[in-house]
Amino acid sequence: MALTAMQKYELKKFVKELKQYRGRHTELVSVYVPQDYDMNKIINHLSQEQGTASNIKSASTRKNVQDALEKMIQHLKIYKKTPVNGLAVFSGNTSEREGQSDVNVWSIEPPVPLKMRLYRCDKEFVIEHLEDMLEHREIYGLVVMDRRDANIAMLKGKTIVQLLKSHSEVPGKFKAGGQSAQRFARIREGAAKAHYKKVAEHMKDQFLGNKNLKGIIVGGPGPTKYDFVEGGYITQELKDKIIAIKDLSYTGDFGVQELVDKSEDILAKEEIAGEKKIMNKFFEYLSKNTNMVNYGEGEVMQNLQIGAVDTLLLSEDLNEEKIDLFEKEAEKVNTNVEIISTETREGIQLRDIGMVAAILRYEVQRE
Repeated sequence: MALTAMQKYELKKFVKELKQYRGRHTELVSVYVPQDYDMNKIINHLSQEQGTASNIKSASTRKNVQDALEKMIQHLKIYKKTPVNGLAVFSGNTSEREGQSDVNVWSIEPPVPLKMRLYRCDKEFVIEHLEDMLEHREIYGLVVMDRRDANIAMLKGKTIVQLLKSHSEVPGKFKAGGQSAQRFARIREGAAKAHYKKVAEHMKDQFLGNKNLKGIIVGGPGPTKYDFVEGGYITQELKDKIIAIKDLSYTGDFGVQELVDKSEDILAKEEIAGEKKIMNKFFEYLSKNTNMVNYGEGEVMQNLQIGAVDTLLLSEDLNEEKIDLFEKEAEKVNTNVEIISTETREGIQLRDIGMVAAILRYEVQRE
């Protein structure tokens, strides 16, 4: 599932807070509860760990670990059942003064399902699994091929997921004895077309109907990839998703990695394309029908509170307190919220006009 702008913002804020804490010893506790897992089993496990912690030699570390576990256990007892996507829980002594105790607990239901179970005491909280979720907003299809082989994979965040490999029956360039050159060329061409059809069918099986698929990148050595893309083999819905075709030196697993490396520019542009689209919509209204948009904290908040805002646009440079305030008001009236980066010209323009803007549900006369 793709993260909404607000889900991404909330998760970023949560991770940022936890990142600032460091334990003097391995006394910060991180627990990941996977979806559908029995919460009582987690609580029982933590109770056992409390007993094990009594063996810790350092008195201060022993106390901090046991206190963190107790705080976490009491927090988990609030939940009657495990949240739909699971739960990530963190607890520890965050006091900056040695010898003082300030044990806190944090928890978050992640925006995508947790598939892993984890318990760890360390000098810092284990947050890389939450950080990974920020990278998995979109999925890109990867197709690497020549006349002999094809690899189909997905790029999820920074992780390449190999899906399948396909091998063609195209014979080598040298014909067997007794075959005419024309007949051999026909055999090779027929086998190549069969290969293309098979790869297109695999693409259909792997990618068609995937709502999180943002684009497909095709690559390979030589002209084969162009023959494949332009030859009418790929269903139109998937062909429309192809955002780049790249020349590669390799096929196979090395080729897939090379394709990702050579597509960094494309992927960076795609990341901000959605932001540019929504901001261009705002500026188009601003030039043609100013009653369908507004900007500035006061005016936008006023329209937000009466339910007139369809899409709320907030610059990432707006301070967290104000983002939280606008988010709460937006939630009351079912308004979409977009956090806009300052990596684009449009995002900089939003920052420069006050960092808050809105596309309205209906025309509102400006005062």
